Amino acid sequence: MRKQKGFSLIELLIVVAIILIIAAIAIPNLLRARMAANEASAVGSTRTLNTAEVSYNSTFPATGFSTALGNLGGTASPCVASTATACLIDSVLSSGTKSGYGFVVGTGSTTGTPQPSYSVIATPVIANQTGTRYFCSFEDAVVRYSSATIASCTAAVAPLQ
Repeated sequence: MRKQKGFSLIELLIVVAIILIIAAIAIPNLLRARMAANEASAVGSTRTLNTAEVSYNSTFPATGFSTALGNLGGTASPCVASTATACLIDSVLSSGTKSGYGFVVGTGSTTGTPQPSYSVIATPVIANQTGTRYFCSFEDAVVRYSSATIASCTAAVAPLQ
């Protein structure tokens, strides 16, 4: 009888089954890690927008806070600061979508000239896939979150710890 070289079909099937079991355990953890990374990026971007709003308000006191996300960014190179393009945030964030979250900057709870308030709202692009929490902030620069959709940011929404 000759000695056979290689693996039998059963041995190969066992190895493939073990790899599939490991993948079934690892993939959900990978997806949760990606969502956590997207949420961390959204919090960081919300803080960046808070800083940009304060800078915008101090740079253009006659205008007050910005009422649109595009006003905080700038696409021209070199960027020249104005009330329409303040050059305070990068072009990716000023487009409104970054790391699986959509961002909206708007007027806060009050209106007037100069604009005395603002709000920043970050929502997952695909709920429960790119993120599970919604984030918001306004003039006090405290980042707040909710597991339900945020229509407007108020002090009633839980602050991020």
